[in-house]
Amino acid sequence: MSGRFSPRHRAAGPGRLPGQATARPHGHERTHTRRWSPPAPLDLALVLTPLRRGPADPTFRMTRDGSVWRATRTPEGPGTLRIHPPAGGDITAEAWGPGAAWLLDGLPALLGDGDDPSAFTPRHRLVALARHRRPGLRLTRTGLVMESLIPSILEQKVTTDEAYRAWRLLVRKYGEPAPGPAQFPGPGLYVMPEPRAWALIPSWEWHRAGVDNKRASAILRAVRVARRMEEAAAMEPEQAQARLELIPGIGPWTSAETVQRSNGAPDAVTVGDLHLPGIVGYALAGDRDADDAAMLELLAPYAGQRHRAARLILLSGRTPPRRTPKMPRVDIGLL
Repeated sequence: MSGRFSPRHRAAGPGRLPGQATARPHGHERTHTRRWSPPAPLDLALVLTPLRRGPADPTFRMTRDGSVWRATRTPEGPGTLRIHPPAGGDITAEAWGPGAAWLLDGLPALLGDGDDPSAFTPRHRLVALARHRRPGLRLTRTGLVMESLIPSILEQKVTTDEAYRAWRLLVRKYGEPAPGPAQFPGPGLYVMPEPRAWALIPSWEWHRAGVDNKRASAILRAVRVARRMEEAAAMEPEQAQARLELIPGIGPWTSAETVQRSNGAPDAVTVGDLHLPGIVGYALAGDRDADDAAMLELLAPYAGQRHRAARLILLSGRTPPRRTPKMPRVDIGLL
């Protein structure tokens, strides 16, 4: 949910349209700004939280005032984006770095402007109630593939804590400090490494980060064709997934997790997940032992919108009670 405090509203200024990007000096960095009016109410945190890889993600931060900070690598270079919570119906954003203009141009898509929630029709009471309680849900579209593909590969077959730790360690060590104000809130933000930097990470550093050879090899294969991977952001989601899955080590689970974020794909349901089938099965049919086939059958009435349906089910909070211990964490860096 948005924070308790609303940012001060900036006027557009003479001779300037509210939706146009502007620039002003900010210390040693030039600050570009944009104001945008979303067509419907949106929950900033709910829209952008899927981009955060754990509470200590060095590329993503949410502050007490409800602002979201995001550092990423755009086609024009590294950039930092700060999005203030809605004030008076408008969204104000600031950006820094070579990728600032690109980030501001993509602000509406990032906040779900291309998403169409009206295309979704609830078929279950639980789903209808979740949508009613979360009217600000929109599906983000970043237009960037590698920033979602690499952490998704890191999350294969391990606990989220292990994957988040690996992402955090590798980005901080091989990424670069994010452009922007001299003082970020909390620990500094980082832009993830460029493809060549990923390719040059020594094998022992993957090991120290807890990344096994299978996942590291999949990342190395992907960064060698990073430009071709990025082209998938402009494709239809099914075509985008097919493009990603040409890389050995990238399957339906990883490609779905990627295009959900890069392409804003409303139907890219995640198959092969350890927990999702049981959650969907339990929520819609009381079947905590549902497999992928059963999950897809239950989500069939939501064809075209299955990812949105799954998100609403997760947001409903109706999950089966735990009956087995958590998946054990194995730090291969200690072996």
